[in-house]
Amino acid sequence: MKQHKLLLASLTMAALLLSGCATAAGSASTPANVSTPAAPPETGNAGNHGGGHNAGGSSSPEATIDGPSDAALMVCGKQPMDRLKSILDLDADPHTANDWADNTFTCTYHLDEGALKISVKEDKDQATARTTFDAMQGLAKDAKPIEGLANLGFPAYETADGSAVFQKDSFVLHVDGTNLPATLGPENITRNALAYQLSTTILACWVEHP
Repeated sequence: MKQHKLLLASLTMAALLLSGCATAAGSASTPANVSTPAAPPETGNAGNHGGGHNAGGSSSPEATIDGPSDAALMVCGKQPMDRLKSILDLDADPHTANDWADNTFTCTYHLDEGALKISVKEDKDQATARTTFDAMQGLAKDAKPIEGLANLGFPAYETADGSAVFQKDSFVLHVDGTNLPATLGPENITRNALAYQLSTTILACWVEHP
């Protein structure tokens, strides 16, 4: 019951966060305290994503995206950072590091309790992303679909050990809290609830800036 209330509270928070993402899409960039991915050439991913969510139809299945889109970079940006600090009552931004490999942008938040990883796999289109999502769900241990209002209308699942995965358009978002303890922070929030709340924070920004 407590977990259910946390999920409902997160839905409300996601709606409120829509107004807080107004500057994110236009100014998203790699935060100052993380490593910078290799700069894409001038023919980079901007033309392939149309704002970061809908890839062009001309890409081949093996096409490599030159660098993360602005939307993918949001996972290492202000909105999830502020939400994380609020949930865990942190006085300062935790150290972060990022990586770009295999069309996946990963931002790792180094918390005292362990590493929290948020990654975005950028596929060439929505159908390919759904295939990626289904494959991940099939391989995940103890995967449970997130259903009803809690999935915000997107394919989603969670695992018992602290992961939440959502698919939106050509993106697959994975918030991985498996390296964290079962509960953390002053409110003893579960790592599953933390993963879910950070997922909805990011999705709220993506919905506001498709």
